[in-house]
Amino acid sequence: MNRTTTRGLRIVRLANFVAPASGGLRTALRELGRGYRAAGHEPVLIVPGEHADDRETRQGRVITLPAPPLPGTGGYRVLTGKRHLARLLEELAPDRLEVSDRTTLRWTGAWARHHRIPAVMVSHETADGVLRTWGLPEAAARRAADALNIRTAHAYARVVCTTEFAEREFVRIGARNVVRAPLGVDLAARHPGLRDAALRARHAREGETLLVMCSRLSVEKRPGTALEALSVLRRRGRRAVLVVAGDGPLRSRLERRARERALPVTFLGHVCDRRLLGALQASADVCLAPGPAETFGLAALEAMACGTPVVASASSALPEVIGACGAVAADDGEGFADAVEEVLGRRETARREAARARAERFGWDAAVTAFLAAHDADHHGAPAVRDGVPAAHDGVPGAAVPVRPVARGV
Repeated sequence: MNRTTTRGLRIVRLANFVAPASGGLRTALRELGRGYRAAGHEPVLIVPGEHADDRETRQGRVITLPAPPLPGTGGYRVLTGKRHLARLLEELAPDRLEVSDRTTLRWTGAWARHHRIPAVMVSHETADGVLRTWGLPEAAARRAADALNIRTAHAYARVVCTTEFAEREFVRIGARNVVRAPLGVDLAARHPGLRDAALRARHAREGETLLVMCSRLSVEKRPGTALEALSVLRRRGRRAVLVVAGDGPLRSRLERRARERALPVTFLGHVCDRRLLGALQASADVCLAPGPAETFGLAALEAMACGTPVVASASSALPEVIGACGAVAADDGEGFADAVEEVLGRRETARREAARARAERFGWDAAVTAFLAAHDADHHGAPAVRDGVPAAHDGVPGAAVPVRPVARGV
């Protein structure tokens, strides 16, 4: 099934919950695909969509399978038809399988093992964090997450986590096959030079503080916290306004709340123009990232690359991503308002330079290298070879370097 080393590995990637207005996941899939292709491998991405499609792109081949939208999710779709998808996988004959959905697609781990194909699951969120945001009590969320994660760890050769925060729930169950691989940011496309005085003036008057939130407007992202923080700041006397870039099932509710409270909030919806989004991020004073279950936070990292500091939920992975260049906050309006005031109390030049410097630690090259290491692949279109033997064999990859395995047993 493996192609010759000169042709690289065919890395088939499966992802659910990808919508036209998706942000972080769509960005990660695109940039990793481009990186795999540039490294000499053959990436193939399979996603759900409204219509069937199959095309070659800069990130490799992208296959879209028709799938119904999930009610109440604002456009998310899920790959259905297990038999059809299994037949497609057999036709594609992957050398590696990469899955970005540990719920409805977990069966692909057993499929890959049966076909002796090394497979990894990418953990894009913490299971217990998402369950808590949906209202499940902490103890029940933890039990349910542990049960799910045990099955996931057994189903796949490797579980890839983007931060230590994301890794903890697998450490808790003693998983030994977890590796760390960070995500990244396009440092050439996102930079402080995108700051646009005219765009800023469009949203904020002179002397006003411009806050920006780039987020999907759904329950697990807790976008209402940003409105609460704005309300607190204005009550304290700070002239602040908020611009929201993103869409989702909570948008109408948030718009109604802003109107009822006479809050100066502009809802842009999904911003397709990436340069415009970058200019908005670069022109803001502070970017808000209230999602408590974030395991990395690509939108926040993009804002930092633009020189804009971030205030993030202390319950998320973002504290380890933003470091000391921003601030972390309790998951309520008062906490976020306090953190915004703390950031604005720093000298503007210093805080913007610190944000950019921190983002420069997270280029996509390093992310691609780490993800390929999790697949036991290199940057020369070949499997990693040790002592003359490919590192991946019997359906289970060898140790991924430089990402760090968790030394505990299931």
